[in-house]
Amino acid sequence: MTRGTGRGGASPAPRSVDVARLAGVSQKTVSRVFNDEQYVSADVRRRVLEAAEELGYRRNNAARALASGRTRSIGVVTLGTALYGPASLLMGVERVVRDTGYALRVVNTMEGDPAGIAGAVDSLLDQGVDGIVVSEPIDELAAGGDTALRVDVPVLVLGAPSPVVAPTVLTAGDGADLMARAATEHLLDLGHATVHHLAGPQAWYAARDRLDGWRTTLTAHGRTVPPVVEGDWSAASGHAAGRELAADGDVTAVFAANDDMAIGLMRALAEAGRRVPHDVSVVGFDDVPVAAYVTPPLTTVPQRFDAVAQEGLKRLVHAIENPDAIPLPASDPPVDLVVRASTAPPPNRTAPVRGRAAASRSRSAAPTAPHANGGRPTPN
Repeated sequence: MTRGTGRGGASPAPRSVDVARLAGVSQKTVSRVFNDEQYVSADVRRRVLEAAEELGYRRNNAARALASGRTRSIGVVTLGTALYGPASLLMGVERVVRDTGYALRVVNTMEGDPAGIAGAVDSLLDQGVDGIVVSEPIDELAAGGDTALRVDVPVLVLGAPSPVVAPTVLTAGDGADLMARAATEHLLDLGHATVHHLAGPQAWYAARDRLDGWRTTLTAHGRTVPPVVEGDWSAASGHAAGRELAADGDVTAVFAANDDMAIGLMRALAEAGRRVPHDVSVVGFDDVPVAAYVTPPLTTVPQRFDAVAQEGLKRLVHAIENPDAIPLPASDPPVDLVVRASTAPPPNRTAPVRGRAAASRSRSAAPTAPHANGGRPTPN
């Protein structure tokens, strides 16, 4: 279809009637497609979207906002950091929001910022967003902050307790404790008497959840709970902790709260002459892209950030567009373990491989290909 030109040769902006004509449907059908209404067949939806793309048609969101009382925008509060977990989760949210037809407005917080979440939420509310995603992994109350805040739009909180009071509060990305249990049980199933833990900074919800899952698993199995060594998520802190753990000859297994610290830990063990996994087994958390290519390749718990974002945003958009409806239920987070070459039975022992470890090892003959996104997930 060739569009005509107006004065000066400029092409007039395509209208919904043009899309309807090209797709062979009514204007009402075009409206239903772009409003994501039900009772539109997949074939009709495809034709309308293809016609809109061919014409370069864009919805007039300003007019729709006046008519519906909504701005078709979602705000995100996220920690301003390059750490793998928070950055990957934000990327997942951005991809999903783009597919929903909503605009995305992001406000970054900084660790230690006195304004914190409250200031970020206020900024988004001033912009008239229809809903808010809080992807803030740090407990500001524990750090002396004050996040008590009431908002009048639906809120989705990722991987943490809600810091706000809202008419609808949804959560997604919980389950880091279950993932930590899977990591710890894998090492126990290999025959290790106990498992040491290299924890993340305890102001982070993710670090607390992983520590709780580790401790709960050891307690449930009647094993000794060793003292916790705490890092700051960095490989350097893992290296420092590794030198401390390498000096203890009783250490045969370590669960690290993220892959970066696990990689630093393995370097320190190698420098001390402690071989991985022959002398010490190591499990990480996140499955960062490099995890499959370090020496030895790292056994780790992957986070499925895209899956968490997909489910959470679907529920948030439903709450925005159906304010009187019952919220969509949450599903259990995926829990998996990628077994590579950094774990083995303890020295001088042949351990029975059973349960989860047996199932995991059966699919771990070769390192898995790295993935950009792993659900919390947890944010780190």
